[in-house]
Amino acid sequence: MRLSCLALVLSALAACAPPAQVSKNGPADETGVGFGSLSLSPFPVAAGGSSPLARDFIELTFAMESGRQLQVFTRFEGPVSVALTGQVPPTAPADLAALIGRLRSEAGIDISPASGPATITVEFARRADLRRLAPQAACFVVPNVASLAEYRRKRGSEAVDWALVTRRERVAVFIPSDTSPQEVRDCLHEELAQALGPLNDLYRLPDSVFNDDNFHSVLTGFDMQILRLTYSPLIRSGMGRDEVALRLFGVPGLVPAGPPRDWTQAIETALGGKGAPRTRLAAAERALAIALRSGWQDSRTAFSHFAVGRLAAGSDPARALEAFRQAAAIYARLPGGDVHLAHIDMQLAAMALAGGRADYAIRLADRAIAQVRTQQNPALLATLMLIKAEALERRGDAAAAAVLRLDTQPFARYGFGSETMVRARTRDIAAVADRAEKG
Repeated sequence: MRLSCLALVLSALAACAPPAQVSKNGPADETGVGFGSLSLSPFPVAAGGSSPLARDFIELTFAMESGRQLQVFTRFEGPVSVALTGQVPPTAPADLAALIGRLRSEAGIDISPASGPATITVEFARRADLRRLAPQAACFVVPNVASLAEYRRKRGSEAVDWALVTRRERVAVFIPSDTSPQEVRDCLHEELAQALGPLNDLYRLPDSVFNDDNFHSVLTGFDMQILRLTYSPLIRSGMGRDEVALRLFGVPGLVPAGPPRDWTQAIETALGGKGAPRTRLAAAERALAIALRSGWQDSRTAFSHFAVGRLAAGSDPARALEAFRQAAAIYARLPGGDVHLAHIDMQLAAMALAGGRADYAIRLADRAIAQVRTQQNPALLATLMLIKAEALERRGDAAAAAVLRLDTQPFARYGFGSETMVRARTRDIAAVADRAEKG
């Protein structure tokens, strides 16, 4: 299950409604070629061991988010076509075209818009209709169906069990039509990536959408590398783990490990949006204790600190600040860490606003805005701009605040959706600042 990291401090401080959770797997285990210059020899690995990429690829490919192991490798064999059906949002065709272009050029996949029957069908339907089929998922992917109606008929049968698939022939992606343009785009990236390739997510991956921390909105360079390996001519559907590892990396016997289940459960409890704040904070502290005891030096420990910081922000600012500092120190060392640091700056800027420190909130927002403008995350960018605008207002510069809010509109409409949602986000941020004045 993917957990949204946007507006987390705003939720904690202003009691705004939590954002919708996005799961890249559907209910239970139904998850939600030309190769350019790719070498036809196995990927080089260190003598007597395996490369980190080999471990990541095998663990992503031969397991599911639930922990269930997959016995055979599967992919589409031959050209892939994608069709949009249902209540297609106006921004979806352009976003899909851009994604297909990236998949062709960066991952080397023979994929194109469908001119007839499609191998991947993306159907848009009302969120309420999708929630009845997958209560915890905002968007999801299912094998061996081409429509929501067909999925309803086959739901619960072996036909839609990913663990029984030996070769991908047809896949359907289901995305809510009544959501923001950014969520539509993000679902297209995440679900098409899983329709084409890995069905698993790994919290330890810092620079990937194959990670339930949800910091990255669109497919990264690492993700494209994973998908390029998935469609390597060296492997084919039906192969087992050892054969795939041997052909791609020259090292057999790579066994997926995954994080301890108790850590994953603690994180899901902490950021799942249910339960009392004290219970969720205790779960985050438990996840952090497990990460520290395990000696992890990767994004799992950083994310554990982040979770503690975001949940402690409303009740224990000093604890939250220390947690964010620890998270930032780790993320600064990891590839792709700029996006994580920008999220932390957003949290800190909201805390500064709540504490009546408008100038500091502006400095933090400015630092993060400079990073986020290159990260294709309009919702995060709009949130930062609105925080800065509110800080300018509280500092007495109403004219500059008004200009900035106007500049925010294109990003906010794409990131949040309707004008009603934009106004609600603006009110949430104002409520954060109001706490400082009432305090």
